[in-house]
Amino acid sequence: MDHARREMEAIKSQGTAAVLKSAEKFGEVKNGESMMIQVTSLKEAYDSLDKNDRECLDRVASRIIKFATAQRLAIQEFEIEIPGGHAGHTVSPVEVAGCYAPGGRYPLPSSVLMTVCTAKAAGCKSIVLASPKPSQVTLAAAYVAGATHVLAIGGAHAICAMALGAGVPRCDIICGPGNKWVTAAKAVASISACVGIDMLAGPSEVLVIADESADPGLIAADLLAQAEHDVVARPILVTLGQNAIDIIANVNKELQSQLETLPTKAVASPAVECGFAVPCSSIDEAVRVADAVAPEHLEIITKNPQQIADKCNHYGGLFIGMGAAEVLGDYGIGPNHTLPTSGTARYTGGLSVLHFLRVRTWMRIDNSQQSQPAVQDAIILARHEGLEAHARAAERRLSSLNHDEQPAAKKPKI
Repeated sequence: MDHARREMEAIKSQGTAAVLKSAEKFGEVKNGESMMIQVTSLKEAYDSLDKNDRECLDRVASRIIKFATAQRLAIQEFEIEIPGGHAGHTVSPVEVAGCYAPGGRYPLPSSVLMTVCTAKAAGCKSIVLASPKPSQVTLAAAYVAGATHVLAIGGAHAICAMALGAGVPRCDIICGPGNKWVTAAKAVASISACVGIDMLAGPSEVLVIADESADPGLIAADLLAQAEHDVVARPILVTLGQNAIDIIANVNKELQSQLETLPTKAVASPAVECGFAVPCSSIDEAVRVADAVAPEHLEIITKNPQQIADKCNHYGGLFIGMGAAEVLGDYGIGPNHTLPTSGTARYTGGLSVLHFLRVRTWMRIDNSQQSQPAVQDAIILARHEGLEAHARAAERRLSSLNHDEQPAAKKPKI
């Protein structure tokens, strides 16, 4: 947090110069180079890919936009009658969205698509993408998704630059996954830069509920798919039935076998060691365990998986049945892969088009006489709360009085 605060203060006082200083320090740009990627370079990156890769990006972007557009259409503007007039709400996008895509050990074009496509579906006019040392496939994904500005930097200084508008349009909201430095900067920005954020993400998690009908090798593969994200990722297995302990033993054998040939073993193995398994005697017990964890990803690989899914209350993303692999969610079958972690799924969901929308209410009084009951109620409640100016403002709307002679309403008995 201290590093994030220092970056924020430096950029507040020095602007783009402070951003460039940090970018040079971390080897993202050389002295005199721009931290911005020209929009024309995005198209060049896309054209440089082979046909299969281009078509893959196009298909994934299309599916993400289709799902996000359906979410957008699920919330509509409305208008209802109120005493003496009408009220309703409007739905409009923020003007500038900030999207972050990590670029550590490997490029993450999927994060570019998940964040930028969703902002585009919301209708944002400008979309700023920040990604450190972006690869060609990252830039191509930015082109397909529709980013309007691209910063070739990452970390806390990238988040602060987007929050403060240093070198790019000032962002109204910043979203996307990142490491602890990025997460700390998002937390600082949400307080000191008056910018919205999607969530504060922790290590990746998957919880698999499985019974004897599930393939141990498939379960192990799904657990490892999350374990390879980070050494502190959490793979969790919850088993059902009389053979619950045997299922755990079989999955453990598969984990060891698959780890031997996994190129990311150095990362996945420590994560597996941090994981755990819970044998349960009933569906209700398994659901209680899952709800207590409130995992980022919840897979149900059982007989009648929908029956169990309907009982679960707390999760970031739900994957029902053997075919609904969490990896399909990671790589753009439709729903967003930026999901709540560390138990925060108890009160929030994953990144969606709704993060980029503002739902704002309005009211209009067309007939003052018909509004009188509401005026009287406002006067009564205002005086109960000791807010006399509120009461007098409401009294100015009493149709039976003129503004030259305003008798004080009686103070309510308490």
